[in-house]
Amino acid sequence: MTAIAAFLRKTPVTRLHDYFAAGGFTSLSPIDWTKPEPDVVEPLIKAVDGMSDDEKQRVVLDAGRVAALADEPGQNALQNVVQNRAVFDTLEGANNRSLWVFLKEPDRFRLAEEVRYNDERRRTRSWSGFGVDADLEVKNDPISLAAFTAAIRARFETPNVHVDIFDRHRVILEGEECELVQVAVYREGRPEDMLGFDANSTLSRRIVKPVFEAALTYEAATGVIEVVAKTREDRIDLTRYMARDLLGITLGEDQSLPLREYDLSMLLRPFDFPTDPIDGIASVTVKELRYMDLSAPEERVTLEAMSGAKRNIWELGDDFFLAGGYPKLSSAHETVSRMSAPGWIITRARFTIKFYPGPEDGRGKSLTLTVTMPHGCNLKDVTPHERLIGEKYLRLWGILKDDNDQGDVLE
Repeated sequence: MTAIAAFLRKTPVTRLHDYFAAGGFTSLSPIDWTKPEPDVVEPLIKAVDGMSDDEKQRVVLDAGRVAALADEPGQNALQNVVQNRAVFDTLEGANNRSLWVFLKEPDRFRLAEEVRYNDERRRTRSWSGFGVDADLEVKNDPISLAAFTAAIRARFETPNVHVDIFDRHRVILEGEECELVQVAVYREGRPEDMLGFDANSTLSRRIVKPVFEAALTYEAATGVIEVVAKTREDRIDLTRYMARDLLGITLGEDQSLPLREYDLSMLLRPFDFPTDPIDGIASVTVKELRYMDLSAPEERVTLEAMSGAKRNIWELGDDFFLAGGYPKLSSAHETVSRMSAPGWIITRARFTIKFYPGPEDGRGKSLTLTVTMPHGCNLKDVTPHERLIGEKYLRLWGILKDDNDQGDVLE
């Protein structure tokens, strides 16, 4: 009950009253909703705990869905699709806004879940991007939709497929937005045999048919299709069906977007990390570097400078390579770190961007970025705003080398 209690305490009583009144719960003890909020929440927590198992589980599941869209990415997803923005924008509190959409616009709430599903998986192993013609219209008429759905049924050998097509946007640089059309695909999988308890608490086997989700987006301004699905073969086929049935074009074999490429060679020597004053960055500190000796590629050496360390990562590396017998190299213009010793490359770096405190912050926030050669980065795990900052500076510092990467932030 800890999670549900936290949810009830963070949500205005008036919105909770709306939820329980609309839910038709029969096992909830009477609640005096006219009392002051502190005098309502604690009795409500106890009342929910005393509900029947089925109704209590329904409250827990509903609260989980609502809370999942109460963080920053979830609120952005809701803002993408909500119809009554005039009311939504006036509501105070993330839980309040999320529950309001859940109650008043349930279909749009599900679309917001689809937006988040897609955006959380961008640039992960389940993502692919393709460059096609720009300025195309995504067809949503019955004939085109039927052809697209039929192709998916045939490809995955399933009779049950559901498709949602809707307009949305994505925040890019400096608060600007790009317009997208998202296509969400749900398909029924093959039957699976699972263990479970029946109504008599007896362990038995049950046949279930799982539902698998995929998502595609098309950005007309750039002609980029992005797709999230389990396997590369699935992603290619789904994109081909979308191109043919919804865009009216043929997808070529050579139209996939390149993977992002990262270069960490500049960190072999001290680096200044230039920043833009408008972003309020106080400092950038390299915390960890992982090295590979090209003559022994199966081995790695990791150097880590913890908080409070008296030496920075380059001073630490100099001592390490000195112990290995590598001399410090010098040129007419600079002293070169021993860490640029021939035969060694950096395969991973972790650094922290620390921000100055904001007007309402007691201390400045930090953003930790981990880059792994040649294609890995943890940007997919941070908030949209942090992702924008991270991408901006990875490019500025020369670490991100994706000049042909049309499927992400455009400059």
